[in-house]
Formats: sequence, C-alpha cells, structure tokens
Amino acid sequence: MQVKSLSFRLLVSAGLVLAAFFALAAVVLEQGFRESAEQALKEKLQVYVYSLLSAAELKNSGDLIMPANLPEPQFATPGSGLYGFIHLAKKHLVWRSPSAIGLDVKPPPELIAGNSEFLLAEHNRYALHYAVIWKNVAGIEREYIFTVTEDAQFVSSEVERFRKTLRVWLLALGLFLIFIQLILLRWSIKPLRIIVKDLEAIEKGRKTHLDGDYATELEGLAGNLNAFINSERAHLERYRNALADLAHSLKTPLSILRGCADMFSVNTETVKEQISRMDEIVEYQLQRAAAKGEHKTAGTVDLSAVITKISASLAKVYIDKNISFDLAVPAQSPIYCEEGDLYEIAGNLMDNACKWCRNTVKISVSLDQRKGRRNFAVLLEVEDDGPGIPAGKLAEILKRGVRADENIHGHGIGMAVVYELIRLLGGLLEGKKSDALGGMKWRVYLP
Repeated sequence: MQVKSLSFRLLVSAGLVLAAFFALAAVVLEQGFRESAEQALKEKLQVYVYSLLSAAELKNSGDLIMPANLPEPQFATPGSGLYGFIHLAKKHLVWRSPSAIGLDVKPPPELIAGNSEFLLAEHNRYALHYAVIWKNVAGIEREYIFTVTEDAQFVSSEVERFRKTLRVWLLALGLFLIFIQLILLRWSIKPLRIIVKDLEAIEKGRKTHLDGDYATELEGLAGNLNAFINSERAHLERYRNALADLAHSLKTPLSILRGCADMFSVNTETVKEQISRMDEIVEYQLQRAAAKGEHKTAGTVDLSAVITKISASLAKVYIDKNISFDLAVPAQSPIYCEEGDLYEIAGNLMDNACKWCRNTVKISVSLDQRKGRRNFAVLLEVEDDGPGIPAGKLAEILKRGVRADENIHGHGIGMAVVYELIRLLGGLLEGKKSDALGGMKWRVYLP
C-alpha cells in the first residue's frame, strides 16, 4: 500500500531515526555503566586485598599465618560469594578463606611484585590478583599473590537494574520526542496547507490569484502557479474573444450579402467577393481559436529573438516605406510567456508603428524593471515618428472595433487583443507621445 501523506512519511522517518539513535545510545550507556560497575567492584576488591595483607603475618620460620577472625566476615562464611586465596609465586596455594572451602581455584597469572590484575575469572566470578614480596625480621623473603574473587551477580544485577530503568526512560523520551516532532511537522508544513487552501479557493472562484503571505521557499512556486493561471485564463479569454471577433468581423460582409440578395442577378461579382472575404475571415479566426485550444504549458521565450524576427518580416511587408528599425534590445531577454502571446503583443504594436510611421520605428527592451511597488521581468517600448494618437482617444482604441483612423484598413481589434493579453498575463500597458520621435510610444510591462 502506497502512503501518500507527506506528514506520515516524515513522522515515520523521524521515528526510525530516533529508534536507531536510542538503540545505539542504550548499548553505549549500558556498556559504560557496566565498565563503571566493574571499576567499582575492582576498587572494592582492592580494599579486601589490603585487609588480607594487614591480617597476614610472616613467621620467623618463613610460614604465612592468617588469623582465625578475618576483618571481613564474608571470608568466614562458606558460599558467601566472597573468597580469598594466597599463592606462592610458584603457583602453590598456601591459604584459602573458609568461605572458599571445597572450591577449585585456578592458579593466578604471572605478576611482578607491586602489580595487580583484574579480570573475569572462571565460574562467572571477578578476581583481583595482587603480587607482593614479603620479608620478615629474620631476613626470610617470600613472594606471594593475594587473590580476592567475588561472584559477578553484583555487577549483573546492577546492570540489569540500570537496563530496565534506561529502557523505561528512553521509551518515554522517545514518545515525547515523536510528539514534539509531530507538532513541529504540522507547523513546518502549514505553509503548504495554506497554499493548497488558496488553490482550492481559486478553483471554486473565491480567489483569482495566490496572494497569501507564503514562506520564502514557496514564493517561487506561487509565482509560477500565478503565471500558469494567468496563461490559462488568457487562452480561455482569447478563445472566447476569437469567437466574438469572428461574429463581429462577419457583420459587415453579411450586411452586404443581405443587401445584394434582393438584386442577386445584378451584383453577382459583389456577392462572390464578399463571400470570399467572409471565408477568409472565418478560416483565420477559427484557426486562431483552434490553435489556442491545444496550447502547451507556457515556458521561457526569448523576447529579443521574437522582436528580431518580427522586424525582419515587417521590413519586407512595408518595403515601399523603407522603414528604419532602431533596435535597442539585449542579446537575450528570456520571459515566462506563451510564444504565441508574445508574437501577438509585439507583432500588433510593431505592425501599428510601421503602419503609422513616416520612416522610423524604435524598439527597446529593458530587463528587471520596476513600476510603482511591482517588479517586472521585462519592459518593451515601441515608438514611431508618425502623427501619434490624441491623448483623449487612447482609452477608446483599446476597445474592440475602435480604430484610430476609420480610413485605415482593419477590424479595430488589434490593440484590444494586446491590451487584454497583457492584462490577463498580469502586465501593464501604457501609451503616450514619444518625446524622441514625436509619434506614439507604447510601454509594455510583463511579469
């Protein structure tokens, strides 16, 4: 079964890491406690060795005598778990404590006088061996090894008690940390839940854009999603407008056809001409609508390359005007936009400039521009040296079907399409008189 929840995956991952960490910590802590307990036992056995040394007496004859009453009562109790032994350096056992009656003892290792050795001996007992050289008043010298052993039950019981306590605390700490991790995860992915809710609001029509205060890592995602939403809306709007343009463009030919219908035999050529014209309009507009219905997700388009191609084409179209194109564009100016939209915007503006200019058209592109409080990726400026457009008529020509000059051929929808596209893409369109050339100057800010 595939788990889709990101929170669950993160929580399980964190839980596994914590479990592995606590398992290793338990092993390390238990080993450390065991070594500490063994060190404590070694020090205790060292005290017992010193007590035996203090009780022992070397006679003038060279014999080692141990008193009947030993300093530690456990040495006198058989099976007490604490046992004492004394060997000559040649491995010969010369004394054992009453508690060790009936026990076999392994000979101690070779030791240099004054040194000791602590180890886990046979029968699960810890043993401390201590080598001494003893010399009595008669000048007799003997080398002995004092050995004290104790059952390992003390260390084992202490380690087991520590292990149980450690497991309880580590389990409680692990559960607490998982709970804290769950709270932190919910807090960490809260920005994702916010952006999901905003997307749902956009889907239901309660919002038009992602306009929340998102985390820094999500700002780029929100910007790309807004650009995608703008692109989708632009294409939907263009599809609808294309159909409206089709109907609008057919009104005049249809009116002429209706007038000719009454005297069809007289105006046959006119009827054919208008039918051909209407057929061209239908084909053009339907191709536009169909093409935009199969678009792909918008990517990065080089505006400089688009402008270069358009200017080369327009130079051939308006070859009779011998137009001088002044291009001030960078080598590359990538912009997140549909290529068809960019051709529509730049093409209409440059075509209008060529249509109205005397002999000069200037196109410039600036990157990373700012307008008011908004930052834009590109500023496109198109100027001409024509008569320009009166300031009072700028707003009018952005409406569908309105032309700056009714004597000029066209349907009056080019600037309306440009304005709607720029608006739907989240940009700005400004028009004013060109100070440099004296004609019209259009400024397009694109995000």
